[in-house]
Amino acid sequence: MYKKNIVKTKRYESPCGTLLLGSFNDKLCLCDWQVEKHRDHVDKRLKRVLQADFEDSSSAVIEKAIVLLDEFFAGKRKKFDLPLLFVGTNFQKKVWNELLKIPYGKTVSYGEMASRIGMPRAVRAVANANGANAISIFVPCHRVIGSDGSLTGYGGGLAAKKKLLDLETAFLE
Repeated sequence: MYKKNIVKTKRYESPCGTLLLGSFNDKLCLCDWQVEKHRDHVDKRLKRVLQADFEDSSSAVIEKAIVLLDEFFAGKRKKFDLPLLFVGTNFQKKVWNELLKIPYGKTVSYGEMASRIGMPRAVRAVANANGANAISIFVPCHRVIGSDGSLTGYGGGLAAKKKLLDLETAFLE
């Protein structure tokens, strides 16, 4: 009988809202907001691509992610060292890898992100890929803002995005 793969999942209560953490094969594949309007899309994509079911349990990667998140929210961590598993298209992965290069406490516009990946006219596609990011905070999509400096769409809601940016600004050295 064929056995399905398993994505282990555990809830994490952050100061900005509840996150669902998930790991697959010793890598973090999920750190997504429970209020996220795309929650079902993200879950379906992970289940389909990884041919997996979700199981409410933990793993070493999830436990390390919790420690790192606690440190981040306490202002004691600015970088993460955790194995990540990106589940998406090649274009999405390109955008997500570029997100990893945005320094703590800094922001860039969607247009700047598009230019950084060599596709300056792909602003909407970059915004969509940003919105499809399943690994919030570790892959800092909250650091991408509108070209006029405004806070725009965020899976955890604009209040959470503002809190995250304010937290990072407060702990800049």
